[in-house]
Amino acid sequence: MRILKELPLVPAERALKVLGGRWKVYVLYFLFDGPMRLSELRRQIPDVSQKVLVQQLREMEEHGIVHREVFAEVPPRVVYTATKLGLSLRPIVSALCAWGRRHAAELDVLDDGSPAASPRARKRA
Repeated sequence: MRILKELPLVPAERALKVLGGRWKVYVLYFLFDGPMRLSELRRQIPDVSQKVLVQQLREMEEHGIVHREVFAEVPPRVVYTATKLGLSLRPIVSALCAWGRRHAAELDVLDDGSPAASPRARKRA
């Protein structure tokens, strides 16, 4: 299965496809701090199953944003790192996190049932 053949030609859609997946942004977020083993990633992301995490890591490896290194030891040790291309996503992931916080705060205000407290409502007033 070649994932790269399935990527869209439209650049923004391609970027969303590469980052799309429930756990990919989590993985990148933790790999930005340095190399990690699979077990370390599982501890950081406890809601993901090992099968799904490995699948997401393989897709990210094929997309060139994660590198997998296997050490010839018994038992074998596998370490994942963000590649240079993967590290270039840091400002994008940071911007997505910032936007997500703003979005949540905006919706929290709206969920309070007090539309007058909303920043949008204040601008209209």
